[in-house]
Amino acid sequence: MVNVVLSQALGRIAPSPTLAVSQKARELKAAGEDVIALAAGEPDFATPEHIAEAGIQAIRDGHTGYTAADGIPELKEAVAAKFERDNGLSYDPGTEVTVTSGGKYLIFAAMMATLNPGDEVVVPAPYWVSYPDIVKLCGGTPVIAETSEAAGFRLTPEVLEAAITPKTKWLILNSPSNPTGAVLSREDLRGLGEVLLRHPKIMVLSDDIYEHITYDAEFATIAEAVPALKERVLTMNGASKAYSMTGWRIGFGAGPKPLINAIRKLLSQSTTNPCSISQWAAVAALNGDHGFLAERNEAFRARRDHLLSVFADAPGLSVVRPEGAFYLYPKVEGLIGRSLGGRMLETDLDVATALLEEEKVALVPGTAFGTAPYLRLSYAASMAEIEEASQRITRFCERLAE
Repeated sequence: MVNVVLSQALGRIAPSPTLAVSQKARELKAAGEDVIALAAGEPDFATPEHIAEAGIQAIRDGHTGYTAADGIPELKEAVAAKFERDNGLSYDPGTEVTVTSGGKYLIFAAMMATLNPGDEVVVPAPYWVSYPDIVKLCGGTPVIAETSEAAGFRLTPEVLEAAITPKTKWLILNSPSNPTGAVLSREDLRGLGEVLLRHPKIMVLSDDIYEHITYDAEFATIAEAVPALKERVLTMNGASKAYSMTGWRIGFGAGPKPLINAIRKLLSQSTTNPCSISQWAAVAALNGDHGFLAERNEAFRARRDHLLSVFADAPGLSVVRPEGAFYLYPKVEGLIGRSLGGRMLETDLDVATALLEEEKVALVPGTAFGTAPYLRLSYAASMAEIEEASQRITRFCERLAE
């Protein structure tokens, strides 16, 4: 057997817990189990027809070759127009805009292009599972800034200030948040901005991937709310969530020229270019009709409200009302220490495992997002699945409460 010696960098990270739970759910389904998988952050809606048709037309038109490493000019122009239209931010598409193979890769590229050993990145918790591991993989050190339910899971200036050290290089913001659905208001962002303006060497990565999925709050992004920070902010977004294009793998962002140049250099030696067909579809997504967004948001809102109503009476659960994205993040402290089938549930992982085994509902434990004991439930699923899953989860909680 060949002795494969893996890199030390790979040893610093773990596989994505979200993907692991989703894979377990797929395996159970393949074995004939009636599993409801509410683990993955993937809209259940199809890619809108006009976007899909643009991709098909790109194939017919022969747009199947290499492109510029960081995207075709038409897409970068569409991205710049999007930031101007939606966020009041002006960027030069040729020098301040980049396109990557998914939003996750843009985060990776930004960290890889800037981090040196010892550099720190402030990551508010709960956080998207990949942020800390991407930082570690790129040689940096994630510094976790704990938010609280009392603050609505929003990062406060006091918590941010306490997390900053002379080694801090980046702050990562994600609003609306995965996993909590918390939305940072302009006032919240201005408060954080006051802290950041006192620390001029810190850059900000603003992950706005859920921008268009909000319910009870108005979206804002930090480069817009605090213009004095614009030259230190990478404002990133993508096609995956709003346009139901997860598999098309298109992320995009805008920021200062030196950073964009560095990312372009990295892309040229890694991905070569984003998928050419997907890029033309993304042009149609950004420049085309957005009327479907409101209808889909109403569907998400109805699902959220149903779950909040049902879980209000579920023993052992407590939930902070999400203002955006499509996740519920219930606290399961009331289920910890309970016994089921002779097995003691001591962690949120135990709860998630028992729920999958007993009721065939797949959720992700909050430990994966840096907080415990919680579960993340994605309601990017049909109302029929949501209703059935809520009944199963409630039944599970009632069994534990007996």
